Amino acid sequence: MRDAMFLFDPGFIREVYVVPNFISEGYFTQAVVPRELELNGPITKRSNGQLWKYCQPVGNHPLMTELLLKRARDIAPDAAPAETTLLIVAHGTDLNENSAVAAKREAEKIRALGKYATVLNVYMEEPPLVSDWQKLTKTSNVVVVPFFISDGLHSYEDIPVLLGIVAAGVDRRGRPGSAPPATARGEIFRHNPYRIDGRSLFYAPSIGTDPGLADIILEQASNAKS
Repeated sequence: MRDAMFLFDPGFIREVYVVPNFISEGYFTQAVVPRELELNGPITKRSNGQLWKYCQPVGNHPLMTELLLKRARDIAPDAAPAETTLLIVAHGTDLNENSAVAAKREAEKIRALGKYATVLNVYMEEPPLVSDWQKLTKTSNVVVVPFFISDGLHSYEDIPVLLGIVAAGVDRRGRPGSAPPATARGEIFRHNPYRIDGRSLFYAPSIGTDPGLADIILEQASNAKS
């Protein structure tokens, strides 16, 4: 990351916008990125005259709410909202309380819209736990949207195990040199709905895979201009 400081000729590039592609504020956005890029605030003036503007993380943008609603509709278009619970899943950690803030904020905003019977923020590592979804929800339909920037081991493997749609302890990664597991190609998202105890569970790809995220990145840079 430090190399970025030397990539732009100050004779031609007078301003550089840094947009953290993260869901929330946290250790990386507050400590690592500023340290590595030698940023001392929202605006840093280099000795060469360049202005570096540090933008808000993409997850803080208001358009995230629209992306979450769109993803929920796309994954379960026929689920009656009055009979559906929306779960927004984040990692959660006791290392930085901001890790859970973004998911809680989005759940509150969507809940206020009254579009679903229930909207909950749940986490992998702190209460309310996504593994307790059956206790936390009462509706016949449950839509689960991971609040992550990209699909990876959490969305392909860890969360499916916590939801009970993939058996725990199964080695799905294969042997060295073997073809990627079905989950790595997104197969886990193609079997909706999952029928569990008479209820339908819809599992979506991570919100950061939506093409609309590119617009949010541009918006965050634009907001930093003012």
